[in-house]
Amino acid sequence: MRYSFLKDKVIIVTGASSGIGLATVKLFASHGAKVVMAARSIDKLEQLKAEMPEPANVLCVKTDVAVEEDCKNLVEETVKTFGRIDVLLNNAGISMRAMFIDLDLDVIKRLMDTNFWGTVYCTKYALPYLLESKGSVVGVISTAGYLGLPGRTGYSASKFAIRGFLSTLRVEHRYDGLHVMVFAPGFTASDIRNKALLADGTPQGKTPRDEKKMMTAEKVAKKMALGLKFRKNEMLLTPVGKITKFFTFALPKFSEWCEYKLMAKEPESPIKKNNKH
Repeated sequence: MRYSFLKDKVIIVTGASSGIGLATVKLFASHGAKVVMAARSIDKLEQLKAEMPEPANVLCVKTDVAVEEDCKNLVEETVKTFGRIDVLLNNAGISMRAMFIDLDLDVIKRLMDTNFWGTVYCTKYALPYLLESKGSVVGVISTAGYLGLPGRTGYSASKFAIRGFLSTLRVEHRYDGLHVMVFAPGFTASDIRNKALLADGTPQGKTPRDEKKMMTAEKVAKKMALGLKFRKNEMLLTPVGKITKFFTFALPKFSEWCEYKLMAKEPESPIKKNNKH
């Protein structure tokens, strides 16, 4: 596929130091985009920048998206360096794995601060420039943004919130030339499950799933480029995601039953001890 439309586009990617974010940065940069990498570790970002084909077209900005001032600074540094913004890719996110009844409420707050508020903060400050360029704002969610995943209350809540926020933003700017895309890749090979928070807020340290059987971050990046090229409103990348969305609206009780059974089969599933049937 040709990606010539990316040339000279100024693209901000949050959560750019690994996984989908890093794969997207590499793809976009290799096709002539001017990419702004945002993440909490500036040392890691600078190291990754040196590996890019055109390091001069890559800007690294230390950013914790849960902090409003960091998001404001990210946008200001982008405009100061490149003079415009064409795409804002809200990719930064964290996950969790615990039953709500066992959960420290601070875990949900941390997820909402990063996943939801990070998207809101970055979008708020980038929006005037995106309207000027008739650009794109993207929110990375998951199937969990369509149907609640048991054992992932905070994660699902944040992804539902992102979908609602961006869907409303799209309607508000229906006639302004703004492109708003909700992007749901499904299970993707990355370290997000290794860092997922347990009931007490500590990282679980290992993934409960076989990462080798999942879609690669590189394939997801290509789908992201496709969505931007054709200015899609929504992209669900996996058959499971598309089926889940359909049954959630057509047969909600059946969909919830399937979801429960599926998640209960995860190795060391937090919902097993509550499964009485």
